[in-house]
Amino acid sequence: MEAIKSPVMLYTEQTPNPETLKFVTNKMLYKGTADFKEENIAKDWSEMATALFAFPYVKGVYICNNFVTVTKEFTYQWEDVMLPLKEFIKAYVADEKPIVNEGFEAAMKEIEKEKSTREYTGDEAILVEKIKELIDTYVKPAVEMDGGNIEFKSFDKGIVTVVLQGSCSGCPSSTVTLKSGIEGMLKRMVPEVTEVVSEMG
Repeated sequence: MEAIKSPVMLYTEQTPNPETLKFVTNKMLYKGTADFKEENIAKDWSEMATALFAFPYVKGVYICNNFVTVTKEFTYQWEDVMLPLKEFIKAYVADEKPIVNEGFEAAMKEIEKEKSTREYTGDEAILVEKIKELIDTYVKPAVEMDGGNIEFKSFDKGIVTVVLQGSCSGCPSSTVTLKSGIEGMLKRMVPEVTEVVSEMG
C-alpha cells in the first residue's frame, strides 16, 4: 500500500533584509546550508536553485533545513513576485524533485580550504576552536531564524572575520547585529578578540 503523502504547507517570513524573503515549508529540504549566489554554482549542485534562477527577479538562493531564502533584484517588488515564487516552491517540493546534490557541503569546504591556507597552532588553535564554538552555539541559530547563515573564516591579531550568507548577505541590519551582538559577545567570552569584521558569502 502506498503511503499517503502529507500535503506541502508553505508560508513566507520577512527577514531583516528587505531584498530577501524566507519561504518556510513543513518538509526537510536539506540538512545543512547551501548558499547559491550565482547561477553557475547552482547549475552544478542544485536543480531547485537552478530552476529558481530562471525567474528574472531571482538574484540569490539559500537552502537550509526546511526553508528557502530568496534574494530578489531590487528593481522588483515582493507583492509582484511573491506569489509565483510561493507556488513554484510548493509545487517543486510536492513533486519531490531533487533539492541539493550529495557532496555539496564537502565540495564547498574543499574550496574554502584552498582559499584559506591559514593553519592555527598552539594557543591560537585553542582560541579559534572556542570562537567557532561560540558562533555555532549562540549566533548561528539566531541568524538561521532570519533566513541567513554565518561562518567563521579567520582569526588574525585579534580580528575575527566571518562570512555572511543568505538573508544576512547585504542586509542593512547585519552590520548592527555583527557589531553590537556578535562582537560584544565574543569580546566578553574571548578577551583576545578586538574586532569582528564580515565578508559577504
